[in-house]
Amino acid sequence: MKDFRYLPGVSTLKLDSETCTGCGMCTLVCPHGVIALEHKKAKILDHDGCMECGACSTNCPVDAISVTPGVGCAAYIIQTWYKGKEAASCGGPACC
Repeated sequence: MKDFRYLPGVSTLKLDSETCTGCGMCTLVCPHGVIALEHKKAKILDHDGCMECGACSTNCPVDAISVTPGVGCAAYIIQTWYKGKEAASCGGPACC
């Protein structure tokens, strides 16, 4: 999603292409379409389009994708204002 940008160049999204089995689950759950399958492996198409919701890493059956919420996840940032950093979370159904 080329129109969506939160903070360019700060996303913590990482992909281990060696571990990836090409199941495609990440492409199904990513709300901004930043991941696609290419040659039966996941590929990050738009690193700066990642909002760090954690859906891809949560649904990856082989843990080939990692993301640390908090830099780009707006819901996490808002929760830290109200709940404090210790109680805030990101990546669950209530987030993003």
